[in-house]
Amino acid sequence: MARPSHRRLGGLAPLLLLAAAAAVTLFSSPADAKKIKRVKAGTTYKTHDPVHVVVNKVGPFNNPTETYRYYSLPFCHTHHDLEDDEDIADHPMPGQKREGAVRHRQRLGESIVGDRRETSPYEITFKDNIEWRTLCKVTLDKEQMEKFKTAIHNSYFFEMFVEDLPMWGYIGDFENEDMMLGEVEGSKTYLYPHLHFRIGFNEGNVVSASVTTDADRRADITDTDVPTEVQFSYSTEWVWEKDLPWKARMTRYSDSRFLPSSFEIHWLSIINSFVLVLLLTAFLTIILMRVLKNDFSRYMELDEETMEEEESGWKLIHGDVFRFPQYPAVFCAAVGTGTQLCFATLFLLCLALTGLISTTKRGSILAGVVVIYCLTAAIGGFVSTRLYLQMNGKMWVRCALLAAFLFPLPVVGIFSWVNTVAILHGSTSALPFTAVLTCLALYAFIAFPLTVAGAIAAKNYASHDFGAPTRTTKVAREIPTEVAWYRTHPFQMLIAGFLPFSAIYIELHYIFASMWGHQIYTLFGILLFAFVLLVIVCSFITVSLLYFQLAREDHRWWWISFVNGGMTGIFIYAYSFFYYFHRSGMTGWLQGSFYFGYMAAVSFGFFLMLGSAAFHFCLAFVRYIYGRIKCD
Repeated sequence: MARPSHRRLGGLAPLLLLAAAAAVTLFSSPADAKKIKRVKAGTTYKTHDPVHVVVNKVGPFNNPTETYRYYSLPFCHTHHDLEDDEDIADHPMPGQKREGAVRHRQRLGESIVGDRRETSPYEITFKDNIEWRTLCKVTLDKEQMEKFKTAIHNSYFFEMFVEDLPMWGYIGDFENEDMMLGEVEGSKTYLYPHLHFRIGFNEGNVVSASVTTDADRRADITDTDVPTEVQFSYSTEWVWEKDLPWKARMTRYSDSRFLPSSFEIHWLSIINSFVLVLLLTAFLTIILMRVLKNDFSRYMELDEETMEEEESGWKLIHGDVFRFPQYPAVFCAAVGTGTQLCFATLFLLCLALTGLISTTKRGSILAGVVVIYCLTAAIGGFVSTRLYLQMNGKMWVRCALLAAFLFPLPVVGIFSWVNTVAILHGSTSALPFTAVLTCLALYAFIAFPLTVAGAIAAKNYASHDFGAPTRTTKVAREIPTEVAWYRTHPFQMLIAGFLPFSAIYIELHYIFASMWGHQIYTLFGILLFAFVLLVIVCSFITVSLLYFQLAREDHRWWWISFVNGGMTGIFIYAYSFFYYFHRSGMTGWLQGSFYFGYMAAVSFGFFLMLGSAAFHFCLAFVRYIYGRIKCD
């Protein structure tokens, strides 16, 4: 009876796809009609060709996620019409004026990171220097000055682009303010209305761009009760960058983000962690192998009568060690999802390392995470269903559905909360509706079908025989209750999480500074090495703890090995609190919601990844030791 329903569902798939496409078209067409196409990076300019300056967003420097539209502040929307006598321009006037605040078309990754690119009225032409030119003259009323003043006191920065080259600067500054009381008598607030663009070129291409403010040309907006006339202006300097080819234009951003001293400390910390982990692994390996060798020798020499007289040992539970865990569907779904996340992470790091995913293009990493997760969904469905069927499970469809929703559902819940907070604050961090539809379509038409396909492949083609080397008894053996405190599960969970976390602690600081700061992380080779190292250490520590658990005749190792392996994810989330309150200057409800919400999702992902990897190592270990001894 199930086959006709599958055929009907297959017939509905094209209709669902058309309906989704129609919905995207319906909701996105009116907005997209007002958007303009971006200037492609790498455009070859001729002298006097117009070069567009694209404005993006503003926000507090310490809260990188709390960003708002550039024109949420009363900046100039249009260029002034008449040149003042004092204006000096060394370039011909463009024939067509460019209006500001017109939206640009964006990629998925740019929408995810909160970009809202818009046109600006700056009139800049290729290789034409501008000593000084008026952008516009406006008289700011009280409301407008209050907006600027609030932004300045919250250390707002702005972000602009020339092609795909970002530029940053501060909106203004304040003087003589008390850190606790804020504005006091004699304090001043200044707005920076003049911007100086320094643009580098090489063979007709724009290869560098930066913007600076001029403190000498500042406007005093301390008294907001009095309307103030402000003249916004700009200047342009073109520089020949003969040693900077266009393909290497992003290297200066990565080079400038890590100072030489920090870079050296970064390498030293990686080497130090590697040496410590290598020594720890070698030490535990030697001890464990010696203990196992003695155990094998002892158990091989004992006969059945002598074995029954043995007081303890891991061989005594050979009839229970392969007794399947409670809640097998949930367990198998967790293992399958964790395996999928492991492969997705490795694919992403390899693509970033080989340059197939640009590490400097805005949002490309996050967009890659979404796409690669969807494309690897078949792995999760296959691994979870195969393991479930090997455990003699009957409801494999439910296991496949659990694998499909185990990770996405918590992420969707967190996203719904933080996106609502961002919308209420009017922040650009709120994901646009079209981007939400795109992510939903990717999951509905790629991730979910691939998960189901992987489950069906496991059902029809994978072996359903678990292949346990020993037989499982009908009655479970009683587990000893008197255990030393250092052998209890909570203490072992603490050890299982702390040791691997200590190996990545320093590297984690740089990753956090990149994720929740303004640094650019480009050392993906080191990151790949650190990730592999983390998986190995977590797995080895978990195997070591598993041996001590089996030695005390505790055969309930399935869930414990998974949780022990994933404890590093819990430590990562605990470290996020330390970083937020002691290493960053982040504040506010919006930034806090994004930070703790998405760090919970990342930590949960690490919990599943490392728990799954540790379980696979532990399963191989248990098969090995019980396959080496003679049992009835």
